Amino acid sequence: MVLRTTGLTKHFGGLTAIDEVTFELAGDECCSLIGPNGAGKTTFFNLLTGTLAPSEGRVEFKTAGEWRDLTDAQTHETAQAGIHRSYQISNLFPTSSVLENVRIAAQAHGSDSWKLWQNAENLTQYTEEAYRILDRVGLEDDAHSTAAALSHGNKRNLEVAIALAGDPDVLLLDEPTSGVSTDGIEDVIGVIDDVAEDHAILLVEHNMDVVMEVSDRIAVLHQGQLIANDQPDAVRDDPAVQEAYLGGYAGGETGRGGAA
Repeated sequence: MVLRTTGLTKHFGGLTAIDEVTFELAGDECCSLIGPNGAGKTTFFNLLTGTLAPSEGRVEFKTAGEWRDLTDAQTHETAQAGIHRSYQISNLFPTSSVLENVRIAAQAHGSDSWKLWQNAENLTQYTEEAYRILDRVGLEDDAHSTAAALSHGNKRNLEVAIALAGDPDVLLLDEPTSGVSTDGIEDVIGVIDDVAEDHAILLVEHNMDVVMEVSDRIAVLHQGQLIANDQPDAVRDDPAVQEAYLGGYAGGETGRGGAA
């Protein structure tokens, strides 16, 4: 295991958004986190990345063979530890080039993050890293295009590229196919499959055919509680999950079709 929570809880006044969630993520798996709107998925991501502080419980991350307590860590500390995140809403520099978006992210995770005014030509290691990442996500031919010029699907892939900068151990991907056309979803799935070969991935996604396609395991949140945590077929057939979220979902013919 590389990431784990124990009794993780978050209260907002009288509302309990996350209710004593104990969860583990292995270093070699892609796990999807699903549930209805308001189930607590985004709050859970925010607790893992230091955007929110938990009311109770612990967040721990394994690095160099030892568990590190990140319960009270800030966002930059969780990123430095090796947990990187993409967002549901595009979070790009639209007028900068695709390459610059990734290079800036690589520099932010490196030892030169404070050198804001240094000529980029003197930071070749980050430029080289950016090119390697763009090649991996299929955007090498768009390196010198502006981010705004990309299709929506390629913007989502660019966000994955930015999350890969600095070589994290864990990627948290928040609805990477949101708003992407059917043809574009195929490309996003390909990127996720490739990245999952050497990174742990925790994925929030509403397209259940995508979830079934890419996931080694599925965890289900409902009203802040973890009600299922198993292999895809077992979760799909779980009566409690069907009642809370899937509503009779049986799977699309292609495994990549509709959303639940």
